[in-house]
Amino acid sequence: MKVIFMGSPDFSVPVLDALVEAGHEIACVYCQPPRPAGRGKKERPTPVHARAEELGLPVRHPVNFKDPADVAAFEALQAEIAVVVAYGLLLPQSILDAPEHGCLNIHASLLPRWRGAAPIHRAILEGDDKTGVCIMQMEAGLDTGPVLLRQETDITAEDTTAVLHDRLSEMGADAITVALDSLEQLVPEPQPDAGVTYAKKIDKAEAKIDWTRPAAEIDRQIRGLSPFPGAWAMLNGERIKFHMSRVTEGDAAPGEVIGAFTIACGEGAVEILTAQREGKRAMPVTEILKGLDLPRGSRFE
Repeated sequence: MKVIFMGSPDFSVPVLDALVEAGHEIACVYCQPPRPAGRGKKERPTPVHARAEELGLPVRHPVNFKDPADVAAFEALQAEIAVVVAYGLLLPQSILDAPEHGCLNIHASLLPRWRGAAPIHRAILEGDDKTGVCIMQMEAGLDTGPVLLRQETDITAEDTTAVLHDRLSEMGADAITVALDSLEQLVPEPQPDAGVTYAKKIDKAEAKIDWTRPAAEIDRQIRGLSPFPGAWAMLNGERIKFHMSRVTEGDAAPGEVIGAFTIACGEGAVEILTAQREGKRAMPVTEILKGLDLPRGSRFE
């Protein structure tokens, strides 16, 4: 098919690669504009932009579609369909209607659960057993369109947002190629009103750990906010981030160290497996403990 691809972050790159490998004609790639990044604040293209250039594909990055010239340029591509995954803009009806078969979105949740900006984080934070990807026919509402195809995956106690992000990205790449190959046979399934939840954007204020909460909740907070923004607590004036943990047994004052890197919670305890000191990279706690004095009875705040 003649496809317009619309995406920006790392999550979208495997989807673009899958469409190219499947033999679809990529009429144009749309992504967010380059933005200042790094110490030098040099403009940096999005991962999709960089990959599209490697593939020799044309790239456009309008700030929005309020300029009629941008809408006209999109329409002039005469694409059969647009594939949208983590593009970063709400699309106006003029764009949704331009391709012959409209716009398909790859969304990283089992709709109608977790519509919105941060479905992967929220699924882990809330203790969902399953998540997945949905191929959705886009309409004007926020992730409200009918679902053409869905694939599920279990959320395990070893999953962080980073791990689940990569798995769902590959699932999305597989699902969209299946959907395009069988587009005429797929029956759009309207989303039910029951079970709608919204995955609001992650606020850095959510990252501070409250050790009076149960260990299961703190473990999900650590894994759900890993790698960014990273759940954290203070130890002797230093902020320590936690990136991987597991629930274990323990009974002491909340925040108290009761083992090598096991911390008591309001109920039970968490064993920290990967952590990050200020100014350092994330590393296994066996490495961190070589330079961090953490005797039993130490307190995280």
